[in-house]
Amino acid sequence: MDIKQNICPKCGEPSEEGLCNKCKAEEVDWITFDARVQCIHCPTCGSLRHQNTWTDCEIDRDKLIEEIALDAVHIHDDVRDLKVELSSYDPSPNRTSVRVDVHAKLYGVPVESSCRVLILWSKEQCDRCSRYSGGYYAGTIQLRAEGRKPDEYEKERAIEIANRHENELQEMGERLSFITSTDEIKEGIDIVISSHNLGELISRSIIKELGGKVTRHPKLAGQKNGRTVYRMTYLVRLPRYQKGDVFEDKGRYYEIRGTDANVIRYFDLQDGSLKISKEEPAGRMIGNVKNSESAYVNYINSDIAGILDPKTYENKECILYPWLEVLEGEEVRFLRDSDKDRIIFVG
Repeated sequence: MDIKQNICPKCGEPSEEGLCNKCKAEEVDWITFDARVQCIHCPTCGSLRHQNTWTDCEIDRDKLIEEIALDAVHIHDDVRDLKVELSSYDPSPNRTSVRVDVHAKLYGVPVESSCRVLILWSKEQCDRCSRYSGGYYAGTIQLRAEGRKPDEYEKERAIEIANRHENELQEMGERLSFITSTDEIKEGIDIVISSHNLGELISRSIIKELGGKVTRHPKLAGQKNGRTVYRMTYLVRLPRYQKGDVFEDKGRYYEIRGTDANVIRYFDLQDGSLKISKEEPAGRMIGNVKNSESAYVNYINSDIAGILDPKTYENKECILYPWLEVLEGEEVRFLRDSDKDRIIFVG
């Protein structure tokens, strides 16, 4: 042995400085663990509570057991080449015992240890399910229509929009933004929501797609933690006309093409021009293009098209305006003006 070579003061073996690696490894508590761990989960939705915060959990039970057990074992920062083996069983319905076998290297010295973690399963209703079951709400979206009732399509689309925004906010982590209930009433539908953010998103999206306008009516609901709490009513009033409606005004026929951005866009079914107005057009309602009928064009003579009426099987001659490009033998869509016994081509 070189006289200048250091020796371990504990075992006398050669050492670079101070204790040798083997003795250092023996001196270090390289593994500690929590013998008992409580896991609180919601029996309704399966979300987990970490301290005072609830988070959604979509992993299966075996994966959850593995994560909880690994979190309960604490390894020294100098440990390398870590290998862990887990095995578990349930001594009772509310307990899971997990054996954790650890193999690693500490300062280049092989080390191993075993420990047992007991997981205590506790059930507690989460904040979201508690509010939902209690009928909590922060506002109501009232879907109505000007001078009429919302039709089935409009009501279905409004509910689809509401459900989409609810799912988006839940995925973004806004657990307390949800739809409390959806109620169909004589005048339309009421969508009861749990947060103002959800109410704003739904109401704005409805008028963006279906047109109309939204007005907000706050109502004082009390105070919570020193802050004033309001419940908001979002009155979404759809326009008198909806997209696809065809109306007659002074002998001309128009089709509503859009009702967004506080303007109404409608298409002249005679000259093919697109008109824009901030006021709802006055006129006589004919129908909606989604309820149009179809017929085959038998012949075209100048600006006249002959079709076979699918109801009476009679030949009908109708004006064919330049904007509509159709050939003999092709299908054309139309609406009937019963008051004037006239057929109007819509595409």
